[in-house]
Amino acid sequence: MKSSQRLSDLRALSADQLTDELLNLKKEQFNLRFQGATGQLENVARVREVRRDIARVRTLQRQKTLAEAKA
Repeated sequence: MKSSQRLSDLRALSADQLTDELLNLKKEQFNLRFQGATGQLENVARVREVRRDIARVRTLQRQKTLAEAKA
């Protein structure tokens, strides 16, 4: 999925949904790291994608927190 599509999808989520998404991405990141350590990882580019998706979610969480504090 393109990052702009992914970003627009993430922006539509609520704070609780973003937390759930972050948890899912962290689990996927762990599984990918485990597969890489055991030599079973086929798509090494997915590690980078997941890491960046985690950063996107955290950024959106921070933006929503700041917007609520400002309002």
